[in-house]
Amino acid sequence: MVRVLVADDSAFMRKVLSDLFAKQSDFQVVGTAINGKDTVDKVKKLKPDLLTLDVLMPVMNGLDALAIIMDECPLPVVMVSSMTQEGTDATIRALALGAVDFVSKAGGPISKIDTIEDEILAKCRAAAQAHVSKTRTTDSKPIVFTPKPKQPDPPVMRRIQVKRRSGYVPGQKPEIVKIPAANIPKPAYAPSVSGKKLVAIGTSTGGPQALQSVITRLPGNLPCGVVIVQHMPAGFTKSLAERLDSISEIAVKEAEHEEIIRAGQVYIAPGNYHLRVANVAGGGKKILLSQEPPVGNHRPAVNVMFDSVAQFGSDLVSVIMTGMGADGCEGMKKIKANGGYSIAQDEKSCVVYGMPKAVVDAGLADEVRPLDKIAEAIVEAVKR
Repeated sequence: MVRVLVADDSAFMRKVLSDLFAKQSDFQVVGTAINGKDTVDKVKKLKPDLLTLDVLMPVMNGLDALAIIMDECPLPVVMVSSMTQEGTDATIRALALGAVDFVSKAGGPISKIDTIEDEILAKCRAAAQAHVSKTRTTDSKPIVFTPKPKQPDPPVMRRIQVKRRSGYVPGQKPEIVKIPAANIPKPAYAPSVSGKKLVAIGTSTGGPQALQSVITRLPGNLPCGVVIVQHMPAGFTKSLAERLDSISEIAVKEAEHEEIIRAGQVYIAPGNYHLRVANVAGGGKKILLSQEPPVGNHRPAVNVMFDSVAQFGSDLVSVIMTGMGADGCEGMKKIKANGGYSIAQDEKSCVVYGMPKAVVDAGLADEVRPLDKIAEAIVEAVKR
């Protein structure tokens, strides 16, 4: 039985959500809260297994309440968000603070909740099983990218002609002598503007918080591009990209169709679009977006992206992080068959150990790292 607390400033939404949970045999509503302060007090008093939390509330808003809850008495939280720009941006910040997932009110604050009942129940059941921990402030200073130095070339011997500096004898030709040329030092290595390598990251539930940990640690001079599929509906990925860009040294943006991939740039697949990567005539890589049918109920799907990047073989670094299900595992098989490198997030640091588990259990992970070591693993793999 999942004991749930419903927090919303709308009496209508509190009743609708409470009635929805009450009809389920595996949920028990232990209380409701009308604002952020009331929510914090009742979480501490009632100790629920799950909290549904409105983003925008009076007295204390949902974000402030969430920050306190995740620091003092962490539990799985599903945010209930409106599709306004303010609600979207706040939801992204909430996921970064540790909320497990979110549902969007179908029509603003007064929503036709019956159109998303199945989504609410599915996400709440999954969230109740999630692993959450106390919010910790970690050092997210970017890693300094120091390219692996090339081995020096062997000394070059070439012939030059010099006059022997001896007394001049009229009518005598200068003697030609042979000496080795100086071994001139090579210039320091500079990363390619385009970069042969590519990093591809797939994630789902718990992903926004995990991406914040990884992306903020990547150096701005990473000599390749990074493509990401995060399971998220349309309207939210742009806010996610903008937030990550604002707090990271490396540049982050929502991907665009036929965009050329640049070094030191992260591209996040837009919600409701599959992302593929293709070669460009004359060198380089570009992004292709499509609205082909969902794969495994996902659009974007990690498997679609992984299938497309497997062609890059040993120039590919692939990463699979927290998420429900097994999206990415089939694509990872193709990546490994072509010689690509694979990094998986470890179980302890995952909110949901589903997607990485599928890859690890299939024997496809070259290394398994905790969340705070994944950026370092990416940088080291790119150097190889």
